[in-house]
Order: sequence, then structure tokens, then C-alpha cells
Amino acid sequence: MLTIKESVAVITGGSGGIGKTLAEYWLKEGGKVVIADIQQEALQATAMELREISDQVTSIVTDVTKEEDCAALAHYAIEKFGAINMVAPFAGITGDGLMIKTDRQTGKVTGKMSLEQFQRVIDINLTGVFLTVRECVEQMINHDCKGLICLVSSTGSLGTAGQINYSSSKAAMAVMPKVLTAEFFRRNIADKIRCMAVAPGYVGTPMVKNIDEKVIGKIIEQVPIGRLIDPEEVISLVLELYRNEAMAGETVFIHGGLRLGSKG
Repeated sequence: MLTIKESVAVITGGSGGIGKTLAEYWLKEGGKVVIADIQQEALQATAMELREISDQVTSIVTDVTKEEDCAALAHYAIEKFGAINMVAPFAGITGDGLMIKTDRQTGKVTGKMSLEQFQRVIDINLTGVFLTVRECVEQMINHDCKGLICLVSSTGSLGTAGQINYSSSKAAMAVMPKVLTAEFFRRNIADKIRCMAVAPGYVGTPMVKNIDEKVIGKIIEQVPIGRLIDPEEVISLVLELYRNEAMAGETVFIHGGLRLGSKG
């Protein structure tokens, strides 16, 4: 079993949502944290807030779609804390829309999802994760670090209408743990560097809670447990995946039974 105390977590999307929640709990457990985000002001504000928990936190502005930024993030973590033990590439966005829109009366096509709308989600949610993981794993190997890569998939990976971009990116997150674990196994490092993914349903982040109450109500109607998932519940699972070294190569759903009670 791994212990969080003195371990170093690198978290993208760290200025809010489950990234911020992970940073809070990691610090409370005695760990060290590097938070990264593209929003400088939000990142600085979060870093100041986290320092009320522990001074073992630092931040760096990072655009995860840029190779040089992801490389700088990984080097920065090593420079500041001498190790990387948890890689949490949690930066992500949505960009919902139908691939093809049709007129209700004529049935003819009236609009299409733009390449930009599709590509932006893929660039951040998929390419950004790839670059973050690649650069951090390089440093983990070269500095003999032991730990976990924890990806965030989603119930959207099972296929959600209006989210062809988001669902595609999250489906990729669901298969990455298997691919990376196989690669690490071939290189005889699978006992040192593991990869897992968590796949939440509707999580009660500030962004979700700001959605119109009627929309939230309709969402909750589809969740068998009758409520949103707490960010703390997702992080509780993430922390257990880090500690439990038998967990490797899989995606774990945490959705309140959503697919059992929803219409899909």
C-alpha cells in the first residue's frame, strides 16, 4: 500500500472542480501538490486558499494542449519537490451540440457541429491528457518514482447524444489504462507506475450546480440514488486507487447507478 504523506501530486485543471478537491485532500493527508491551470487568476486564488491547509503546494500556468507547457510542468514538479507520484490530468471541457441539426418540418439539414467545436474538446480532453501523462511519466521513470496515473473518464464514454466530441474523448480515457499498463508491463515498470481511470456520473461541482434548477431536476430524476455525486466521493475513490497497488489497468465507474435507472 502506498501512503500519501510526502508524496507529490501533479494536478491539471487544479483551480476548481475535482482537481481542486483532490489537491485539498492530498494536502490534508500530508502530501505535496503542484496545481496547473490555464486560468492564471483562478490558479493563484486557489493556490492561496490551499496554502491555508499546507505550505506544500505550488502552482504553474499550463496550457495542456502545448507540448512545451506540459514538459515545463513535469520539470517544475521535479525541481520543486524532487518527485512525481500522482499524475491527475483533470483539465477538461465540454462543447455540447448535435453533429447534424435538421429542420423539424422539412427534415433537411440546417446546421453541423463545426470542426473547431469538435477539435477544441479533443485537444484539451484527449491530446492534453496524452501530453501531460507522457511528460510526467518520463520524469517518473528517469527519477525512479513510484505512483499512479489517474485519468478521468465519464459515463459519457458510453455514448451520450449531443456529446460526440466529449464522449469520444472520455471513451479514450476509458481505454488508456489498459494500453499504458500493457506498455509498462513490457518495460518491466508496471509494478512502479500504474494507470487507472475513474468515470463519474453527474458530479456536484460549482459548474454543474449553476445549471438551471429545472435541468438539474431532470438530471437527478435519472440517478437511482436521487442526487448528484459529491466531488469528495470521487476523490475518496481516487485516493484509494493510489493507495491500493493491486489496482491497475481498469476504469471504475462512480455514478450512483445512473445507467441502471436512466434512459441512456
